[in-house]
Amino acid sequence: MKPTCHKCNSINFCTIGKPNHNIKNCPMIVCSEIEEKAFNLYKSDELIKKTTKEASIVEATGYILWSRLKDTIEFAKRMNFRKIGLAFCVGLQREAKKTAEILEKYDFEVFSVCCKTGSMKKIELGVPEEYTNISKTGYPIGVVSCNPVAQALLLNNAQTDLNLIIGLCVGHDITFTQLSNAPVSTLIAKDRSNQHNPASVLYTHYGNSFFTKDLLIKKKEVK
Repeated sequence: MKPTCHKCNSINFCTIGKPNHNIKNCPMIVCSEIEEKAFNLYKSDELIKKTTKEASIVEATGYILWSRLKDTIEFAKRMNFRKIGLAFCVGLQREAKKTAEILEKYDFEVFSVCCKTGSMKKIELGVPEEYTNISKTGYPIGVVSCNPVAQALLLNNAQTDLNLIIGLCVGHDITFTQLSNAPVSTLIAKDRSNQHNPASVLYTHYGNSFFTKDLLIKKKEVK
């Protein structure tokens, strides 16, 4: 079964406690055994239960009023996390510094690791030379690679309770999350063209035009 909940107006169905019988692949109908397995995990795994419970309380308390950073702080407090790691992009060092200062005011112990730690050359990872100095858009990006592996290992060594991603590249954030011992949440998602607000492109005519143009180019390439 391939769930496609994005095609359903969930507000009128699972959100109010009922499946959508108008859709053949509603998970609540065709995968009830998986839904039951999930429910049992909440009962048997105390960490999963606590994490979900505290997140729901934070959501309800600060709904609309709180920023994501405030949500993160309150969630970490309720989870009794004390040591917070920041895995940040060098391009967002100012944001990482400000985040650390705020967290420290709430008595968290903060550890941070820059993405360029280790100064590993991109060519050592097999990155073609044309991508190591000037990007295709003409922007200088240097010869040193991002290093999400070392970021994760260093924060593991610091024994953090929670790690926050601040602007890691798409893909690098995946590697970091995979290797992190502590749970990971994204505080800032990188989107250079939209002031690090990835959702904004969904609400603009430019965004719609851009993706339409991109798809048309791909169709021409296929032909």
